[in-house]
Amino acid sequence: MTEYKQLICGFGCQGSQLFHLGSWEPFHLEAADICRHASDNGADQLFILDRCETEDQHQQMIGTLKEIASKVDIPIITGGWIKRFEDIKKYLYAGASAVFLDVSIDEHVDLIKEASSRFGSEAIYAYLPDAGYCKRVKEYEQLGASKIMVKDLCDKEDFSAFPDSLPVLAFSRVDSGGQEGIKKAADNLSGLYRIPAIQGAILCALPCEAYMDMKQALKETGLLVDTFESSIGWEAFKTNGNGLIPVIVQDYKTDQVLMMAYMNQEAFQKTLETGKMTYYSRSRKTLWLKGETSGHFQYVKSLSLDCDNDTILAKVHQIGAACHTGNRSCFFKTLAAKAYKETNPLKVFEEEYAIIQDRKEHPKEGSYTNYLFDKGIDKILKKCGEEATEIIIAAKNPDPEEIKYEIADFLYHMMVLMVEKGVTWEEITKEVANR
Repeated sequence: MTEYKQLICGFGCQGSQLFHLGSWEPFHLEAADICRHASDNGADQLFILDRCETEDQHQQMIGTLKEIASKVDIPIITGGWIKRFEDIKKYLYAGASAVFLDVSIDEHVDLIKEASSRFGSEAIYAYLPDAGYCKRVKEYEQLGASKIMVKDLCDKEDFSAFPDSLPVLAFSRVDSGGQEGIKKAADNLSGLYRIPAIQGAILCALPCEAYMDMKQALKETGLLVDTFESSIGWEAFKTNGNGLIPVIVQDYKTDQVLMMAYMNQEAFQKTLETGKMTYYSRSRKTLWLKGETSGHFQYVKSLSLDCDNDTILAKVHQIGAACHTGNRSCFFKTLAAKAYKETNPLKVFEEEYAIIQDRKEHPKEGSYTNYLFDKGIDKILKKCGEEATEIIIAAKNPDPEEIKYEIADFLYHMMVLMVEKGVTWEEITKEVANR
């Protein structure tokens, strides 16, 4: 697997409020939307420093972290409010992929071993307040930390004595002023990245929309960064007489077909460079960045070429509606249809979940689902336990039909529990994917 240098978007957080890391100027948008914007625009990871001052603020921050984790597709590193082992668990259960422990605090050093044993070393990082702690990196590695984070390393010029036993994430302030500012910052940052141990930089002042531009500037310096690169050259594509290739666009989560448009070579290259779908408008005879006027951008998740090399399939994160009519998809006019039973597993579960949720919100006389909700959590848990036992008994039967029936019964009761606790299928599938 290619080892790319990481660009990590850094924020501070107090309760539900995000701040620019370093300047501590507040953002004026929802925290989850800001982080999603960074994820869509090329950030490889998020770093969120918990700067809460009260227990109430911290509990609110945990809720904010959960919301962020539900919206982004990149790993989240967090920490800052750790007084006991349970605080590490709260961060991870809220959706963080890794938690950092400050090695200048003796209690945190003691927690490294316990936390890495419980959650795996890949989930525990050692935070070094300054480069003076570098001589103890071996100790942190033996305790179970998988990475180290160094606050002031990027301000030093002599890295010759820096240890390389663990990957390092270093903090770096990047004040970009347009393309020239990004290029200058990339030249400075490339020096940091050429230290073998440095795996990534936590950038403190780079605007969320500038991460892909920064990656392109770093790539020009010869560094390996995670950008979109086509495995097949444009010359191998079979275009029409006008040098265009059709592009089918799908939602990357639901696989819903959103629209069809065309690309020429320049549009294809722009799409790769920016990570935003760019097309060629046949009517205006010019490039067309989807969302430039409406704000309904399409952020690239993957591009595939069909077997004949004459059609591109794009999977995207669609902001807002794909169609100019305001519809989510351009394909909303039914021409002919026949009733069929949906068997896509996730869609079946989501539809059943929606029915159960509707029963909770709009009770129906005589509904067994409402009977469970009325009896409360203890009754729901009792039924889940009983149905799990039925699965075990059915598994002893050589006839597979019985166990299929019992598993279906268990899944229904489990979804009642999920609705009762406010847990969605998207959260469950994301957790499974993270493992």
